[in-house]
Amino acid sequence: MTEPPIVTLARAYNFAAARHVRQRRKGEAAEPYVNHLAEVAELVALATGGEDPEVVIAAVLHDTVEDTETTPDELRRAFGARVAALVAEVTDDKSLPKQTRNDLQVEHAAHASRGAQIIKIADKTSNLRALLATPPVGWDEARRRTYLAWARAVVDRCRSADAWLAACFDEAAAALESSLELAPSAA
Repeated sequence: MTEPPIVTLARAYNFAAARHVRQRRKGEAAEPYVNHLAEVAELVALATGGEDPEVVIAAVLHDTVEDTETTPDELRRAFGARVAALVAEVTDDKSLPKQTRNDLQVEHAAHASRGAQIIKIADKTSNLRALLATPPVGWDEARRRTYLAWARAVVDRCRSADAWLAACFDEAAAALESSLELAPSAA
């Protein structure tokens, strides 16, 4: 007998929290990493109207393979094939150079499943919000602009997955851009 989706979701939060326990966000506030996972999952739940629990569960777990010792097979056994496949679609290959990974995200965004596209837009929205609220130490205006341009390129390839979520991204992007325009230049 399969468990109710709410139980699987609770297990996913517990799993992700345990796997990311020592990780913090890069921003000045160094929030617990699980805060990012919770925000991404909330955005995905709102975008799907709660009608696709597996996509929400995958959102909670979206960084476990990329940023922890978790394996795709482990996710498949614990959360099912679809959840593992969604996580795989949004996972970067960390053995590749950063620029190659960034280029591949842009390239693959248009061809990902709708669920993976929704997770991708939610992830980028959360990242832009964090970049606005508490930018990482050492990220100057140029680096933040570069990240914003890249995030837009990724989301532009998959924005049709959900209009509401794309609007959330656009709002976060506009707020970040506005903050950069208002920032005193470091000349």
